[in-house]
Amino acid sequence: MSLAIFDLDNTLLNGDSDHAWGEFLCEKGVVDSEVYREANDYFYVQYKNGTLDIMEFLEFALKPLTENEPDTLQQLHDEFMQTKIQPMMLDKAATLLQKHRDQGDFLLIITATNRFVTGPIAEQLGVDDTLATDPEQIDGRYTGKVAGTPCFQDGKVKRLHAWLENNSHSLESSYFYSDSINDKPLLDLVTNPVAVDPDELLKQAAEENGWPIISLR
Repeated sequence: MSLAIFDLDNTLLNGDSDHAWGEFLCEKGVVDSEVYREANDYFYVQYKNGTLDIMEFLEFALKPLTENEPDTLQQLHDEFMQTKIQPMMLDKAATLLQKHRDQGDFLLIITATNRFVTGPIAEQLGVDDTLATDPEQIDGRYTGKVAGTPCFQDGKVKRLHAWLENNSHSLESSYFYSDSINDKPLLDLVTNPVAVDPDELLKQAAEENGWPIISLR
């Protein structure tokens, strides 16, 4: 059994669930649309450029979770899954996941996007486990803070090593699929790094390192 690791946004999904959640909140009038959309777009550009300040972004992104009741958040996410996530699902991504299942591999999603947004998506994709940025909760309410290490850039490597210490898996013959230059630290670590519909910076890195480049679109 090999460990098959997958980024989520713009890799297994044809889009970014984090940015789409922000757009969804604007459309639903849950946040001040003009102010929130401008900030959401600003952070997304930083992310794509590999220059995102993850703690600054999370302070912004987790705030709406603190301002709504858990039942309201659940209802919003159910609608978000139907209207935003379902159209992002990729047949070729499902085929790739199934290929690794058929090989007996362990399927692990590692995503910088917070677990509130991504947990139900990963569940629908049917992977074995998920590492995501964990929003802190106290007494069932989100605090706006992060619990532990954000699952971003080098943080993905730290979170994976911590996970490996508590599991029977190893990085021997491991795979990692990603679209983003932000994931280069983890791509450098695995046995089989694969660039998936990569951004320009990752495409360049993949070509320099001789990594396979595939498309799931």
